[in-house]
Amino acid sequence: MNGRTDRPGDRGRPGGRGRPRAAWRAARWAALAAVAALALSGCSTGSDAVASGGEFQFVAPGNQTTISYEPAAARGLLRTFSGESLTEPGKQIGIQDFPGQVVLINVWGSWCGPCRAEMADLQLLHDQFGARGVAVLGLDIRDDRQAAADFMRGDKATYPSIFDPAGRALFSLNGYPRNVVPSTIVLDRKHRVAIVYLTRIRLAEVAGALQRLAAESAA
Repeated sequence: MNGRTDRPGDRGRPGGRGRPRAAWRAARWAALAAVAALALSGCSTGSDAVASGGEFQFVAPGNQTTISYEPAAARGLLRTFSGESLTEPGKQIGIQDFPGQVVLINVWGSWCGPCRAEMADLQLLHDQFGARGVAVLGLDIRDDRQAAADFMRGDKATYPSIFDPAGRALFSLNGYPRNVVPSTIVLDRKHRVAIVYLTRIRLAEVAGALQRLAAESAA
């Protein structure tokens, strides 16, 4: 972003004055890869927030901020989720572009501090898991198109994002809270909701979950 002043802790981070961004991401991934599998045990499970084997229906999970839906047969299907591309006005994008893939949907806004802070981690997941059949899809809400596009460009985020100021795409997630930003929804290869994060993501935890879901069959 223009006018940014690096803090001491920024050195070595993307946008700081230390190592190049690619080296920072490689080092961060190497440190986290060893613990990703252990992170799977940190997910709470819940079956009350989805109609078993049917269409996804969100139910308030009490004080939980991470909800994992198991067994897989109990996950609810997300039939559609799409909107206009943030960076390509007029083009419709959505989960239909990723058949048979695990899809991580991140709800964000350039006005949201935690959203801005987690974007580098989302790009890292996009880079590391893309070849394994995992896609990252942003949903930019309550935002200005130019501000959001400039932020993604400045942060070198290359994964696609829907521009949806009113958050209408979230209506597809029946009952999902539209006021929780950031939040993340992870779909399995059949586009059933597998995990919901109602908070900023923890990279090692999400990486472990994506490893597990990527290993599942799309059949």
